[in-house]
This record gives sequence, structure tokens and C-alpha cells, in this order.
Amino acid sequence: MARRETPEINAGSMADIAFLLLIFFLVTTTMDVDSGVSKKLAEKTPPDVELPKIKERNIFQVLINRNNQLFVEDQIMELKDLKDAAVKFIDNGGGIGNPVGDAKEGKECDYCKGERDPESSDHPNKAIIAVESDRATEYGMYVTVQNELLAAYRVLRDRLCQEKYGISFTELEQAFKDSQRKDDDLRVKLEVIKKSYPQIITDVDPAGGQ
Repeated sequence: MARRETPEINAGSMADIAFLLLIFFLVTTTMDVDSGVSKKLAEKTPPDVELPKIKERNIFQVLINRNNQLFVEDQIMELKDLKDAAVKFIDNGGGIGNPVGDAKEGKECDYCKGERDPESSDHPNKAIIAVESDRATEYGMYVTVQNELLAAYRVLRDRLCQEKYGISFTELEQAFKDSQRKDDDLRVKLEVIKKSYPQIITDVDPAGGQ
């Protein structure tokens, strides 16, 4: 009796299916992304541009050393106290602010509720927070400090937005997003709050020897 040959399986189509499945999983699989602080780095100032002089009282100095210790205005501070200290500095309103829009001269802050200490910041649009960290500072500590500073601005923006428009800044932002960023009235309101309390946080080059 003749021996029957075993039919071969065409593996070509199997390879195509496996390739399509691979593409499917690559497209549909979500990847965890490490969260961080969203900040836009400032452009380098041209050498021929004369920088304006900044009064020392308008700079809020925050230092994180290699041991992750926090120093604010040369005084050691607990992380839990940083947000309130930043709010107090930004909202001080002790002088005249920078001109806004077409105005030729700055004005006093009529919405600030600070102590108006002449030794602290003049106006929210002049208040600069300078963060300096050591090269050995843990990234987690740096991010936490940045989050506390951003939270200080959030507190002030929420308060002013509640007073002017009856909702928090967070709710106003969400309403603008829900409108697919097309509602011009909400856009104007957002800009008013942002200009009233502009986020001015700058990073100082690590000293390396702290």
C-alpha cells in the first residue's frame, strides 16, 4: 500500500496574523509616563540686552541643599510651611507693580490681602521665586518643592477668581476646557486672573558645593 504524504501547513498566513496582532497591541497598549513639573524654560537673553534691575525684596529665595534640607530666605523651613510662606510673599502688595497692557505706569495691588510690608514684594507681577538646588538634591524633593510653590499660586488665583466671578480658578479652567477652548468670555476671565497672579518661578543654576 502506498504511503500517504502528510500535507504541510502553510505558515505564511500565521506569520501575517502574528504581525498584525503585534501592531494591534503596540497601538492599543497604554504606557505609564512619569509625571513631573510642566515648565517652559526661558530663552537665553541676548548679550546686548540690558536686564532690568530687580530689587532684592522682590526675590523669594528657595534653596534645597544636597541633604534635601529646605532653606527659605536663608532660614531653614519645613516643607509643610513653604506654600503659606510663598503666598505671604506673593500677596504682600507693598509697593507699585509693573505696568500692565497699555499703561505707562504701574499701580498698587488693590486685590492683595497681604501685610504690605515695605521689606517684602511690591506686587504679584514683580514677585519672583528663585529656586536653587544642589546637583545632589533628590529629584523627588525638587518636584515636591515646585508643586508647593505652584499650589501657592493656585490658592491666590482661586481666591481672586471666587471674588470676581463666583467660581474657583480650577472650575474656570475646567469650564474653558469643556467649551473646547472656544468660549471667549471664559478665555478673558482666565487671562485676567493669570495676569493678576503671574507664575514667576525661576531656577538658579546649581551651586554644586552646597
